[in-house]
Amino acid sequence: MQPSPAARRPFRIAPLALAGASLFLLAGCKSAGRHTSDSQLRQIDEILNQQLPAGTPMSRVSFFLSTRGYPLEDSQQPHTLVAVVEHVNTETLQPAAARVTFHFDNNDKLLTYELTAVAPSAIH
Repeated sequence: MQPSPAARRPFRIAPLALAGASLFLLAGCKSAGRHTSDSQLRQIDEILNQQLPAGTPMSRVSFFLSTRGYPLEDSQQPHTLVAVVEHVNTETLQPAAARVTFHFDNNDKLLTYELTAVAPSAIH
């Protein structure tokens, strides 16, 4: 006895649903953790994303920046730190720099950050 067409329908839909869900997850993972689309700032973004994940206390972010010599800029916004982060790209051996704006919640836990390309300093 063969199953009715209605009984076979879930087996046709399941692979399509699984494929759609997989594509959605892959698309989400590809952009997850990225804070810039600028390829020159990719390594800076990767370092910050690894060392300063969401939820990091503001004091830890400030310590991270100061111990590496990244200058802080005056921020007019509460729960915000702004710093210039410089890095030599290990693939191109070219210096890269970003003005990074760190945004914190009311408990001073890191929510996210934004990177904007700036000219690297001449002193290295």
